[in-house]
Amino acid sequence: MVKSFRVISTSAMFLLLGWTVPADSRQEQQDKPKKQEKQQQQDRPAEKQQQPAKPARQDHPQADRQQDQQRQQQQQQAKGQQDQQRQQQRQQQGNAAKQQQQAKGQQDQQRQQQRQQQDNAAKQQQQAKGQQDQQRQQRQQQDNSARKQQQQQAKGQQDQQRQQRQQQDNLSAQRRSPAQVRQQQVAWQGSRAHSWQSEHRTWQQRGGYRGYRVPEDRFRGYYGQDHGFRIYSLPVRYVGGHRRFHYGGYWFGLVDPWPEYWDTDWYDNDDVYVDYYGDGYYLYNRRYPSDRIAISFYLN
Repeated sequence: MVKSFRVISTSAMFLLLGWTVPADSRQEQQDKPKKQEKQQQQDRPAEKQQQPAKPARQDHPQADRQQDQQRQQQQQQAKGQQDQQRQQQRQQQGNAAKQQQQAKGQQDQQRQQQRQQQDNAAKQQQQAKGQQDQQRQQRQQQDNSARKQQQQQAKGQQDQQRQQRQQQDNLSAQRRSPAQVRQQQVAWQGSRAHSWQSEHRTWQQRGGYRGYRVPEDRFRGYYGQDHGFRIYSLPVRYVGGHRRFHYGGYWFGLVDPWPEYWDTDWYDNDDVYVDYYGDGYYLYNRRYPSDRIAISFYLN
């Protein structure tokens, strides 16, 4: 037992020694660099004195690095802000350009719409004008057709009336007695001119027409170029030395003599008509259309 105790004591002593030696060894190893550095500083005191004093910031390299990092961060932030501002400016410029393009596109669209509206309005006006022209042309055609029909009907009626009058005149001429024929010859032969160009005068030369004026509707129904007749079948009489004959409900007399170059039986064979020319009424002979004999209308 005593022996065992000794063994245990010896082992414990060795263990203590083993822990102590390494600890001393570690302490020496840690102190050794410091001693060497201190020795080197003692060996080079002159060099240390010759070196210039370093700035205080070099005594704190970690603080300098932090300041550099902060400065770099600030520069990066400023650069980032500048880049962001430039990007924003570019975006604003791009947006402004887009807005201008959109506004220009809207203006172009509005102008195009206005042009289309103007073109449509012009087309509508042209269409309306075309329709109006077409309607006007149709009305003119209808009016012309109606007028032609009326003229043809009126001409047919006039031709029929003229034919009837001619037939009546022929019958009257056949029924006239030799005394009536002689009376007509005596009546008209006495008013023949010797030089009609110097003897006749127009109503203007006479100072204007002052006799009775026939109403327009009555005049159109019996007188004018379309209403010819022959005098030999009409009643004839003398009033104040002038010969008058009755036609169309009125008496009218010759104020001028009839031209000497007319046939002696013109009142029997020539178609005559009464018309108004400029300043009064005249008797016209279809065989001599350039001659006008002044006449005057009377109610009785």
